[in-house]
Amino acid sequence: MTASSKFIAQPSIADLATFATAVDYSLMSRLTPDPNGTVDGDDHRARQVYSGHYVRVKPTALSDAEYVSHSQAFFVQLGLADQLVHDRGFRRLFSGDLSQVPAPMVRYGWATGYALSIYGAEYTQQCPFRTGNGYGDGRAISVFEGVFRGQRYEMQLKGGGPTAYCRGGDGRAVLRSSVREFLAQEYMHALGVPTSRSLTLFVSKSETAARPWYSPNSYSSDPDIMVDNPVAIATRVASSFLRVGQIELFARRARVNAHENALPELQAIVAHLIEREYQGEIDSSLEFNQQIIELAKAFRMRLSKLVAHWLRVGFCQGNFNSDNCHAGGLTLDYGPFGFCEAFELDFQPWTGGGQHFAFFNQPAAAEANFHMFWQALRALLAQDQQAMDQLDEVRRSFKAEIQQQCQSMWAAKLGLSEFPQRLFSQLILLMTQTKLDYTIFFRELSHIPAEIGSLKKSFYQAISTELDQQWQDWLEQWHIALANEKLDLNTIRMNMLGTNPKYTWREWLVAPAYEQARHGDYSLIEELKQVFSDPYSEQGLAIEDKYYQLKPNEFFSAGGISHYSCSS
Repeated sequence: MTASSKFIAQPSIADLATFATAVDYSLMSRLTPDPNGTVDGDDHRARQVYSGHYVRVKPTALSDAEYVSHSQAFFVQLGLADQLVHDRGFRRLFSGDLSQVPAPMVRYGWATGYALSIYGAEYTQQCPFRTGNGYGDGRAISVFEGVFRGQRYEMQLKGGGPTAYCRGGDGRAVLRSSVREFLAQEYMHALGVPTSRSLTLFVSKSETAARPWYSPNSYSSDPDIMVDNPVAIATRVASSFLRVGQIELFARRARVNAHENALPELQAIVAHLIEREYQGEIDSSLEFNQQIIELAKAFRMRLSKLVAHWLRVGFCQGNFNSDNCHAGGLTLDYGPFGFCEAFELDFQPWTGGGQHFAFFNQPAAAEANFHMFWQALRALLAQDQQAMDQLDEVRRSFKAEIQQQCQSMWAAKLGLSEFPQRLFSQLILLMTQTKLDYTIFFRELSHIPAEIGSLKKSFYQAISTELDQQWQDWLEQWHIALANEKLDLNTIRMNMLGTNPKYTWREWLVAPAYEQARHGDYSLIEELKQVFSDPYSEQGLAIEDKYYQLKPNEFFSAGGISHYSCSS
């Protein structure tokens, strides 16, 4: 029997007691807890946290918790039996009640602090204490870290109640935002985009939270009413939840020698980042300063590839601050995100995001986050000028790196092996002049049409004769470029169909799912989950008729559909 067949033959985990044996709390065992925190995790009051890598905290369980959904595909990947989701202890755990978890698990979770930088500028003023010591996981509580099938995962309750970092908030997430995050993470995974994953989704049948939102048929830019929404807990999973903002926090403290352990705490969290996210990629036998250089190079590559993926599939993060930038190169924090439908260079779904976080500005936002990461790492190399110079060179080359990754992505979307600068510039100009659907356009282009006719399926309105001719001229130039490729057209077509998805996230089709869920009907969540699980396939005429269509006019500028606040 081969090693791989033995691996497949391992039994699935079908009960909480077996699940618990996979636990391995590397973060809590190797990093430092807040010395002012409680031992048992009874720590829900907003306060300043001055040192330590994490705060122990017990989640606040949902009252009258009801199961909504789980990711069957991710269960399979973890080796979890599907019936585990019906295990009473498992349901209790992932609806926020750790009071009965079996050993070797502990009956509290942990929350972490981070710094805030917005587009490369350090901020402290949003912190209620004006110091930055109040920033952190205000409602995200990690409750499990362990190893499944040789891979380490951390499981975090989004909406698990207040922590020391809650800044006076209720620590809850509402069902609307929880459904969005639950579906979006699995959709992004199916698209081939590095991302956190979704495990489970539970809702309270008796607890609600008031949030500003949009009244029916509202075209207001900002929310215009308060809405009571059921609270929910979505469990998100990642190799870790280490962010650029966390590394920044400890670098800021080290920079001003905030306490005697400030520099050692920075060293410890960077070493933990390397172990958690770059093990096997960075040689552990290297001197630590050289590991830091390799870390910067590896993160530069991952972050650049991530943003190229975002542009490829039409994703806009909306709020790409350093605290929302995963230090291992994953998509993280699905709050004010959106997917581009009618193409705009400055598409931005979040009303508070501004143009600097717009769709085509995401490479620049990524560079700003990388700058803060580089600046934080410099604090560890102050006594090593040679290493400092190497790190500075990594920083200088970020723009070239992300440009190369994005150009390779655009070439692939066009079925070409090399980036065609002139052809691409002409295309973006035509796309800007023509109100067209980003996903449908590139999907129809993937069939390599000889005439512009089929591409008009993606156009929201008729175009002039002059623009029609410009499109036809571009199409002919593109065909000439395709003819110079070494691959035959059928192979190019298949490659493009695997690069340009058929089905995208359309908020006007997702909103009914969370509205129905408020009334206990989760069927549309399951339907969307199935459609999103296979976004590159045709999936049949009925699915195409419903999900492969242009955004209706009434949803343009509609509050909660075309744009939304971050209230979740």
